[in-house]
Amino acid sequence: MQQIPEYLRKIAAGDIPPPPIARLMGFQLTNVEVGQATIELDVDEKHCNPFGGIHGGLICDIADTAMGTAYHSTLAENETCTTLEIKTSFLKPAPKGKLRAVATVLKKGKSIGFLECAVKDEQGQLIATATSTLLKQKGEAID
Repeated sequence: MQQIPEYLRKIAAGDIPPPPIARLMGFQLTNVEVGQATIELDVDEKHCNPFGGIHGGLICDIADTAMGTAYHSTLAENETCTTLEIKTSFLKPAPKGKLRAVATVLKKGKSIGFLECAVKDEQGQLIATATSTLLKQKGEAID
């Protein structure tokens, strides 16, 4: 049975700090399993676009983070990944409150992964869907 990389377990448990982008944006990894990850974010006025709605880029970013984390959960300790492409479909405006992005690995090839993500609000309403292609890389993450 495959093991989740230890650093992901520690981030989800709050034993080590999340990556800098998660701290900047306020993301929280709330669940990680092999091939799946959940990222949550409490959104408020600071996340709004000039028209008062939650910025679409933020929604895309939590989906990308969830998908990257889900793919990372399938990799070896000496592997990392990068997003090659992402497509996000916005289905309704996101309200202020908690957003939850749940990502799943649909296909893991030798070097490429294909994932999907559903972003929902606190009531479970689907806000956006996203798909992404990620490239597996050997070695340490690039600084």
